[in-house]
Amino acid sequence: MYVTPILYRCKLATRLILLLLCLIVIYITPGVAQRELSGAAQAKLALDQLNVVGSVLMIAAHPDDENTALLAYLARGRKVRTGYLSLTRGEGGQNLIGSEQGDALGLIRTQELLAARRIDGAEQFFTRAIDFGFTKTPQETFEKWGRDKILSDVVWVMRRFQPDVIVLRFTGTPRDGHGQHQASAILGKEAYSAAADPARFPEQLQYVKPWQAKRLMWNAAVFTPDQEKETEKEHNKVVVDPGDYDPVLGHSYAEIAGMSRSMHRSQGMGSPERKGSAKAYLMPVSGDPASHDLFDGIDITWNRFPGGREVGRALADAARTFDPTNPAKTVPLLIAAQKAMAQLHQPLVDFKRQELEDAIALCSGLWLDATADKFAATPGGSFRLSATAVNRAKLRVEVASVDVASDVAGIAPVATKDTGGELPFNEPKTFTLDVKVPANQPLSQPYWLREPKQGDTYGVPNQLEIGMPENPPLLRAHFHLRLDGAGVEVVRPVVFRYIERAQGELTRPLVIEPAVTLQWTQRSSLFPTASSKGLELQVKANTPGVKGDVRIQPPGGWTAASGSQSFQLSTSGQESALSFQLTPPSAETKGALQASARVGDENIAVGMETISYPHIPPQVLFFPASTELVRSDVKLAARNIGYVMGAGDEVPDALRELGADVVLLGAGELAGADLGRFDAIVAGVRAYDTRPDLRANQERLLKYVQDGGTLVVQYITPQFGGRGGGRGAAAGRGGQPGRGGQPGRGGDTAGRGAQPIRDEHIGPYPIAIGGGRVTVEDAPVQLPNPASPLLHTPNDITARDFEGWIQERGLNFASEWDAHYQPLFESHDPGEQPLLGGTLYARYGKGAYVFTAFSWFRELPAGIPGAFRIFANLLSAGKTL
Repeated sequence: MYVTPILYRCKLATRLILLLLCLIVIYITPGVAQRELSGAAQAKLALDQLNVVGSVLMIAAHPDDENTALLAYLARGRKVRTGYLSLTRGEGGQNLIGSEQGDALGLIRTQELLAARRIDGAEQFFTRAIDFGFTKTPQETFEKWGRDKILSDVVWVMRRFQPDVIVLRFTGTPRDGHGQHQASAILGKEAYSAAADPARFPEQLQYVKPWQAKRLMWNAAVFTPDQEKETEKEHNKVVVDPGDYDPVLGHSYAEIAGMSRSMHRSQGMGSPERKGSAKAYLMPVSGDPASHDLFDGIDITWNRFPGGREVGRALADAARTFDPTNPAKTVPLLIAAQKAMAQLHQPLVDFKRQELEDAIALCSGLWLDATADKFAATPGGSFRLSATAVNRAKLRVEVASVDVASDVAGIAPVATKDTGGELPFNEPKTFTLDVKVPANQPLSQPYWLREPKQGDTYGVPNQLEIGMPENPPLLRAHFHLRLDGAGVEVVRPVVFRYIERAQGELTRPLVIEPAVTLQWTQRSSLFPTASSKGLELQVKANTPGVKGDVRIQPPGGWTAASGSQSFQLSTSGQESALSFQLTPPSAETKGALQASARVGDENIAVGMETISYPHIPPQVLFFPASTELVRSDVKLAARNIGYVMGAGDEVPDALRELGADVVLLGAGELAGADLGRFDAIVAGVRAYDTRPDLRANQERLLKYVQDGGTLVVQYITPQFGGRGGGRGAAAGRGGQPGRGGQPGRGGDTAGRGAQPIRDEHIGPYPIAIGGGRVTVEDAPVQLPNPASPLLHTPNDITARDFEGWIQERGLNFASEWDAHYQPLFESHDPGEQPLLGGTLYARYGKGAYVFTAFSWFRELPAGIPGAFRIFANLLSAGKTL
């Protein structure tokens, strides 16, 4: 049958709405061990929320930029539909809980935001922008993102969400600090008008309509009493108080905000659950002014819709007569509202229609659940599903049918043949369905990672996917019910439900995975000489009885002793290690070593990473089965390395590529082991922030240095004055050793007079850590002390060793230091003063101490040749005295 383009677009738009509504169901279904025990309270809140049809969209740049107190107040308190649009997924930040960076970190932070939204009640959206790291200007941000590209995404979300009020978290001025913060407000202001203009991004109008929000507001950041006093003086502001207590919830919205914000665990954002007043201030930016309330002049009742009065009357009666001891009494009124709502057709009404059907199921006491026999299947495989319905109230409920469908192309829908009939009281009724996975079914890659990146934005060709927080569920079960003679459809995602003995009953999403996955044991492999060495590839079976051949493709100039090997794995989960001998060229070079497996007619060239943390559902990420080969002449004088892991990084594996024997040091080793057996000890990123045992054993470490050892300390978070510019404070103001305001000190902060250095107690002599950072990865680097032995032994360091770096030079540079320290490098962002505090070296007793805030945790795993050479010299510092 021929489908006209207009009809096809309408079907796509309808599919988008249904897909989004299904995602809302997921948001309120925890994937981790969270339990909601307030059934009647939840029903009461659902009824109150049905009576309100207003909406607010908050816009900022990153995970953690949102005001969770204001979100909770709006979503849980005012009961309006509330969304948070984060332009990025936070890929460029640091990770406090593990070693994931880049794409994997973005996936973690996406799920942390969704976990936060399940608590504060808001929804989550994103653009295609990638967090490329700290930047000091919106100009650089727009150069990397493409201004119109991300503007179109913001407009798309506004047109799709249709907010009555838009709230910006930033001003779009230098006061915001981070260039991406500024960009979020600049784009928000422009999109406010552009979303209403049909001439702007007209290609979107086949799915959505232009939309003009009533007003645009700025949520002023207030962190101190002085800031609050200044804000109170502002005119035309709207003041709300998320500190208000909600007796149904049993918490204030500020308390809920603390719970929500604490989900940002990869950023160490554990927050207090504040009691008492916690005012939020909203300043007018554009649109109709509001004098008393955020929704002044906006009808947020059902009267805003033609024909909506009858719906509003039924829903108001349902909320007014709700009996928490017998919620099922409310169902007839909800059925009446459903019949009246059937005559209305608006995007917001469609959203409320889904809320209504969920409220009917909630008040009726129905348990509806759909689970699979396993969490993963391979192309050509299958799932066996169990759809279960339990009537836990004494209503007459009939299951007309259950069908399972997918928003993922290729998987055909299936339906039960058994109509089910009337559900008996409190007896589970289970329907079994088998779903076949096509042999050519794509893998369950996050949608924004399926296509190659386009610079610092994701390639998302499907307009309907832009803005979505995550993939829709692989399968959805539709329960077609009859309650009180009315038809009701309730949709549930199909999940894998399992028992984890330490946590209890958990769920995880379903995924499609390949028959086998391939993973090199190293992200990059260094060849410090022209000698050959073996590289190991792990082959893992995801289905039983799989066999095939692995082929590798070395880059030009590299040779392999064997280009292919066979494998045979009998059970699912079994792994086999294949070793390939590689010989590098004599000249320095880099290139990717590719691997692929031939299994039957299928060619597989991916590895698989499962990300699992207690606070988020398990996530699966696929990546190319390749490793970076690096041929670079690198010498190392220190062979035995002790490593104190901090927030988590991949530096130890990189050091092993240098030929070092690396031992991870736990609390017991730091306290009692013979440290003298190590040529060097390295403190990982933020180790002094996350390892109390490290600070507790500082004297032992300094004694180790005094006796001839080398201690290398990577960047830490400043302990004085907060983050000191981590999110936008200006960099240090320059300075030379001995010019920090008094004789015998150095630093990038001048003019402190005779004040003592704010010692962080991480070295043998005082060091103060500031907010200085160099965000431009190819910023020039000078050598202020070119005669230093650390620049010549065992490797001669030149400007060439700073070529090809990624994301940044470094962060949290030292701002002041004792004159015993010698700066090794000077660098700065364009137009700023020189910064010397990135790497400091001092002799102490018979040994050497190095503080270095350069981003080795990024550069070494990425296989940057110069990073290996420089870090080898730092490790060898005690051998060069």
